[in-house]
Amino acid sequence: MMISRICAFSGAFIAAIALAAFPASAQPVPVSSAEILANPGETRLLTLKATGVQIYTCTAGSDGALTWIFSEPLARLQAGGKNVGTHYAGPTWEHRDGSRIKGRPIARADAPEPRSIPWLKLTGIEGTGNGILAGVSTILRTNTRGGALSGPCTRAGKRRRQPYSSDYVFLARV
Repeated sequence: MMISRICAFSGAFIAAIALAAFPASAQPVPVSSAEILANPGETRLLTLKATGVQIYTCTAGSDGALTWIFSEPLARLQAGGKNVGTHYAGPTWEHRDGSRIKGRPIARADAPEPRSIPWLKLTGIEGTGNGILAGVSTILRTNTRGGALSGPCTRAGKRRRQPYSSDYVFLARV
């Protein structure tokens, strides 16, 4: 991972489409990508590459207008080119060693890559199992490519899958 190159990017506020992914009471705070990566008092346990889809549902708003709303991710997690786990709704990351961690978004930054989902910082909640993810305190989603959906939705309930990839960095308190 090229942390020095990543830190050079400055984030801006996220696009409105990505804001829809979080309930109003749980929207993460907009920060720069450098702030996403700054985690004093924590150490990196593991970095996994995710390849999969972001799933969106066409939903009618209170005004009746149809819009794409983020529903859930679905991705394979890889280390060294080998599948080691999955990422799915919750958001949840599950490792093949039996450990699992759920996260709650606390900060976000625009992705430097166009048409890509934002970088996120999530606090680890509900860790289970005895494996590597059980002790995770923070999850970072960085180096995102793709996943952002645009364009009109024409039928309520219609779902679309948008391919994406990212790095997930799992941290623990020192």
